[in-house]
Amino acid sequence: MQFKRFPTPQNDRYFEDYEPGATYDLGTFSLGEAEMIEFARRFDPQPFHIDPEAAKHSAFGGLIASGWHTGSCLMRKLVDVYLSSVAGMGSPGLDNIRWTHPVRPGDVLSVRVTVQQARRSESKPDRGLVHALMEVLNQDGRLCMAVNGISIIRCRTAP
Repeated sequence: MQFKRFPTPQNDRYFEDYEPGATYDLGTFSLGEAEMIEFARRFDPQPFHIDPEAAKHSAFGGLIASGWHTGSCLMRKLVDVYLSSVAGMGSPGLDNIRWTHPVRPGDVLSVRVTVQQARRSESKPDRGLVHALMEVLNQDGRLCMAVNGISIIRCRTAP
């Protein structure tokens, strides 16, 4: 897979810089056992997320990260690398969120984003809607999470 580079830095990135069909590598992150348990205790306290012994006897055969934790780390990568720091205007939501393979302590996860569509808003032409497929893969290339997102990005140029 060929990854693209943005033509502009985040502090000068606008709607026009999000090229349909382009795929971007946002880098890697990993989750340690203590971090996974801490997150899950606060937000998703299911036994296979918070208790290593109980997790051994679960359908997963061991401790796994909460999908919401994986999604939060994905969001951090989006903010740090992909989203514009000057023209980002939030998101109306996500579609088709899927956790397809468990994330285990110590996994090294990579994030990639493919711009599927970019179109200027008809009702508010000073901004555009960028539809993207966001994916998290483990060190073996196994897809762990996929979600379709929409970003609202201010345009650099007037219509």
